[in-house]
Amino acid sequence: MKDLDDKDRAILSILTRDAKIPLKTLAGRIGLSRSATSERVLMLEKAGIIRGYRADVGTLEDGAVGAFLMINLVRTPAPRVLDQLAAYPEVRRVSSIGGQLDLVVEVEAPSIGRLNTIRDSVALLEDVDDLTTAIVLRRDIDRMG
Repeated sequence: MKDLDDKDRAILSILTRDAKIPLKTLAGRIGLSRSATSERVLMLEKAGIIRGYRADVGTLEDGAVGAFLMINLVRTPAPRVLDQLAAYPEVRRVSSIGGQLDLVVEVEAPSIGRLNTIRDSVALLEDVDDLTTAIVLRRDIDRMG
């Protein structure tokens, strides 16, 4: 790989602060076309300088980690799944919904580790077909608290 120039360093600086920046905006900030910027980003990725993009997960105001577990069940009703969910004090709300999902579970755990423990346990339940987790990055409107 060639040495990094000012444009490459600018790309890295911007992506370090905002990994989700649109390519068009990134290109405008460094003064290159979209295609030239895309080529440079791809080159930085292939060289292993950019190893990935991640979410920097914060915590809710009280230090808890919030998440929604979106669950597809093997069949409904599934009272054993509801009983298991009710056993976790971190489970704040369980909603049965219509559509492609069966349950949406709101969780507030004291740590990512505890959230993973709950998530893994729920995913292994016999009546759970699939489980997707969405971490709460922030609450923009909260009328419940």
